[in-house]
Amino acid sequence: MDRRIGAQFYTLRDYTRTVEDFEKTCKKVSEIGYQLVQISGTPLKAREMKPILEEYGLKVVTTHRGFDDFLENLEEVIEYNRILGSRLCGLGMMPDRYRGSEEGVSRFLKDLAPVAEELKKEGMLFGYHNHAVEFARFGGRRIMDRLVEETDPEAVQFIVDTYWLQVAGMNPEGFLRKLGSRAMAVHFKDLKANPDNSTQMAEVGEGNLDWDGIIKACDEAGAKWALVEQDYCQKDPFESMKMSYEYLKRKGFE
Repeated sequence: MDRRIGAQFYTLRDYTRTVEDFEKTCKKVSEIGYQLVQISGTPLKAREMKPILEEYGLKVVTTHRGFDDFLENLEEVIEYNRILGSRLCGLGMMPDRYRGSEEGVSRFLKDLAPVAEELKKEGMLFGYHNHAVEFARFGGRRIMDRLVEETDPEAVQFIVDTYWLQVAGMNPEGFLRKLGSRAMAVHFKDLKANPDNSTQMAEVGEGNLDWDGIIKACDEAGAKWALVEQDYCQKDPFESMKMSYEYLKRKGFE
């Protein structure tokens, strides 16, 4: 696994709405020490972001776009990723209309197939990001099992989210090893238990996930990139991103 740590910009989505804010965010992210990024949660165009990313030495390794963009504006999605320099074109979540039934999942797989094939022809890959819902079962089979088994491994990769694996009752290390190199990118996100019996997303190292084990599993699986993501922060998001970075730096990242 690349030891350069990535920043998932979805964490900082409220600070990437304008070109001016995007530049301030890139500056702060670079100053923390991040070198890789995932673009997600911003309305800006690729051509607006690219020169700013280059100015601050930030390399885009993946993005997130909505599934309707893939279905209706695939050429634009391809161009968007090409400008940013990303081969891994990610989807944040399967839309509601698909994930409520076995038939819906079948329709999603049918709709995904030509998208993934076209991306492959263009030298790109489709990346599916998991939440917990993909581990629901229909007819005794998990949705995730079908996503893995019924898609082309040369066209469809995965953006594995450690927090949501834990929420779903899955062992992150075991899942990563089973998925192998198709776990192309991994979202590093911790899960913290609170005294009131609730749980919350937390900075990496502030929760209860076994990061030594997860990092080892990423290496053994052949994952390429670790990207820090925290959907909701109790602190200033930039402070949270810095805490996660500093923890991972002590684990041998840079």
